[in-house]
Amino acid sequence: MLLIVFGPPAVGKMSIGRAVCARTSFHLFHNHMTIEPLLETFGFGTPAFNTLNGEFRIRVLEEAARHGVDLLFAVVWALDCREDLDVMRRYTEIFDGRVAFVELRAGLGTRLARNHTDERLLHKVSKRDLEWSDANVRQLESEWQMTSKDGCDLAAELLNAHPRLVVETEDLSIDEAAAPIAGWTVSLR
Repeated sequence: MLLIVFGPPAVGKMSIGRAVCARTSFHLFHNHMTIEPLLETFGFGTPAFNTLNGEFRIRVLEEAARHGVDLLFAVVWALDCREDLDVMRRYTEIFDGRVAFVELRAGLGTRLARNHTDERLLHKVSKRDLEWSDANVRQLESEWQMTSKDGCDLAAELLNAHPRLVVETEDLSIDEAAAPIAGWTVSLR
């Protein structure tokens, strides 16, 4: 099964995902697992980076599906971007529709504070330039819709075709956010 955990940058996808995986059979695959190694060789957003980043993610998902690995994929999804929607559709196809979505939400101020956490900076080397990283969080917030709106999203049809849980993480610890997600995954079996 594929559990896609999405939300805006620094909402807690990786950290909460790791805590969910500790409580369930899911294995964590977060977006920076492909981003960080590629940054060593290619610049972010270059044609080579984009090609390899997409291909690596597809291959990991294909092998997980082929071998029956329950995968929690933590990723930013621009819900108003046709290209992102097409990629998400491809991911659901790889798992033959055995997919569920968890949307994490938190306000910009909370996310900017989380952008500085030790765990985030440990696993996401590219985020260690905090001035740049904070500006990037703000820029993405202004350019893309990364939080769903009832029935108004380009992505609504895909989201509504699969089980979905929305968790407001604003005032929750990692464990407090992970517990209901882990419990909810039991109902998906």
